[in-house]
Amino acid sequence: MPETRYDVIAIGNAIVDIMAPSDDATIERLSLNKGGMTLVDADGARRLYEAMGPAREISGGSAANTLAGLAALGAQCAFIGQVADDQFGRVFAHDIRAGGIAFDTPAREAEPPTAQCLIFVTPDAQRTMNTFLGASQFLPAAALDEAAIAAAKVLYLEGYLWDPEEPRAAMRRAIDAARSAGREVAFTLSEVFVIDRHGDDFRSLIADGLIDVLFANHTELAALTGESELEAGLAALQDKVPTLVVTCGAEGAVALKGGERAQVPSVATTIVDTTGAGDLFASGFLYGHVNGEPLERCLQRGAVCAAEIISHYGARPEANLKALMTKQLG
Repeated sequence: MPETRYDVIAIGNAIVDIMAPSDDATIERLSLNKGGMTLVDADGARRLYEAMGPAREISGGSAANTLAGLAALGAQCAFIGQVADDQFGRVFAHDIRAGGIAFDTPAREAEPPTAQCLIFVTPDAQRTMNTFLGASQFLPAAALDEAAIAAAKVLYLEGYLWDPEEPRAAMRRAIDAARSAGREVAFTLSEVFVIDRHGDDFRSLIADGLIDVLFANHTELAALTGESELEAGLAALQDKVPTLVVTCGAEGAVALKGGERAQVPSVATTIVDTTGAGDLFASGFLYGHVNGEPLERCLQRGAVCAAEIISHYGARPEANLKALMTKQLG
């Protein structure tokens, strides 16, 4: 096995979140789907960006959010994702590196531009999101740093990025590189619509023994297994995935590993915005996992991180996660 350089290396969408306060009149004037998420093209993203007021720009994307939490806890992390050689590509690269995460994927010279999520926040705390997936959908297998993958304890893959053909092929190659090096592969199902489109692929990966740690919420577990009841869904996968982690919102989370079962409640907090809750839960769990902690402690770490992220707007931690862990878990 190669020398370990990273705790976790992740592959995911490289997106810049652009968040600005708004009013209902602007939402109506721009014909936006208030409180929802809409996919837009490059022209639509450009039009909305020009219509925004002063905004906060920060690198985002599900897997990148998870790494941000891990790095804040002290883990050594690296990210593989595609940006374009443009303003937002430079914003993404600077921001993720400033968070202590290695990021060396070459920027793409051609169109389309770097992915963006333009978020209009109205006074009633509703977030109206408009996502342009852009260059993130064009990650080629040739951009993979297979030596870095082989040097990471865990390869973490984002289900969202399984949809486009090019990054899907890259992730399959990354799985081969990690397995050949004797490393673990963790996978997050991301969203029900992803399972609806690619569930057969995911079930094949599981059946072939290529997934060591699987993250899902209760709804995603039901979509993957066809079992609406939590216990039936867990039973359907418990012998197929070495470590199965399922979040259940306010009901907490449960994990199964080698015949062991652990369950924890959610951490009480004021809920402001649930965006990124699953991403940061994965941060806490993986931090415990790569450090060999007991299953229950891994879940507890995940719950603490999720509670922090839903207590404010945005999918990146604002509190000192290390200090928060010490305060809540000792």
